[in-house]
Amino acid sequence: MPDFDALIVGAGHAGAQVAIALRQNGFEGSLGVVGAEAHLPYERPPLSKEFLSQEKTFDRLLIRPAEFWREKQVQFILGLRAETVDAGDRRLTLSDGRTLTYGKLIWAAGCAARRLTCEGAELEGVHVMRVREDAEAVLASLPCIRDVVIIGGGYIGLEAAAVLSKAGKTVTLLENQDRVLARVAGEPLSRFFEDVHRGHGVDIRLNARVRGLIGQDGKVSGVQMEDGEPIPADMVLVGIGVIPSVQPLAEAGAVCSNGVDVDEACRTSLPDVYALGDCAAHVSGFADNARIRLESVQNAVDQAGVVAKSILGDDKPYRATPWFWSNQYDLRLQTVGLSQGHDLAVVRGDPGARSFSVVYLKNRQIIALDCVNATKDYVHGRKLVEAKAKPDVDLLTDADVALNDPRLRELTVA
Repeated sequence: MPDFDALIVGAGHAGAQVAIALRQNGFEGSLGVVGAEAHLPYERPPLSKEFLSQEKTFDRLLIRPAEFWREKQVQFILGLRAETVDAGDRRLTLSDGRTLTYGKLIWAAGCAARRLTCEGAELEGVHVMRVREDAEAVLASLPCIRDVVIIGGGYIGLEAAAVLSKAGKTVTLLENQDRVLARVAGEPLSRFFEDVHRGHGVDIRLNARVRGLIGQDGKVSGVQMEDGEPIPADMVLVGIGVIPSVQPLAEAGAVCSNGVDVDEACRTSLPDVYALGDCAAHVSGFADNARIRLESVQNAVDQAGVVAKSILGDDKPYRATPWFWSNQYDLRLQTVGLSQGHDLAVVRGDPGARSFSVVYLKNRQIIALDCVNATKDYVHGRKLVEAKAKPDVDLLTDADVALNDPRLRELTVA
């Protein structure tokens, strides 16, 4: 008999949700979860928002309390990493040398924060923002910090910039591309958030090239730019992306590209090994059937349901609509669909009024929306994305025409 009928690697959102989904769908076998952190599963998105601003304590981030997991008979093995996978013997080796056998292995190990490799990267005061300890280290340093440099203009960097500038810190944000959010959004949204952050005193520098970090007595004291300019920094916060945590699966022979490749039911190429969440690369109809990874709570939750049903003999292809969110200052950004590859971005409403939407089209078809303080657009726009609508652009850009207007639906194509 295996140690666990189903063994989950990763105690983040994806790992927690697949454990919940298995029990909800009637899985009665033994269920274990291996987690590299010493904590029960918690929500990570608030680390750079409500937790960093101290609006929420850690206990409020827990996905479920300890008694829930006891009642559901989910056994946690925490503070240990999965080192090797033997797919033939269905055996997992942990970082303390212990081995566990499994009937089904579910890989939900997520990603690790990408770190700087330049000179000075190991200095004290250089942080990433991925796990609880990262956020707590930043919080503990804040009382004696004045100048903060954030490297990376993605959501993590912008969210942290919002919190730290509101806390009275002098914040400089460095982005090596010509706009923030270049990987995930169109230019209208990028320019809007650049203006908002500059209005709050954040010094945003685009096309910024970092040569290295400057230190004094082992602690970071500045950032050296390639053009020779030094920028003072009591703290450097790095948000330059992530690396999928899939090496043990790759070494076991799983097909891995950008993450570990999975099929429509989230199965890897290894027998009885599933993968989901940030580390799983799936074919998406929302990305022209390209293989992509989605780093989002939505993806983790929806793939968890697919994995649970497949293990219980009910294969359902993963078709969930991608959605995301970000909170910065008094702004709530809600995104639906994937805007990559769009050939037209149209703005509904007035960015100056801090309530508007950017609608992305490709070959006249709506593929995504970014909605800033515009919840109705988000709700109704989602239906247009899912319907592959091809509306009249003049109607679309008219903010007085609601996105559930029948005239937009009349032009929807299959």
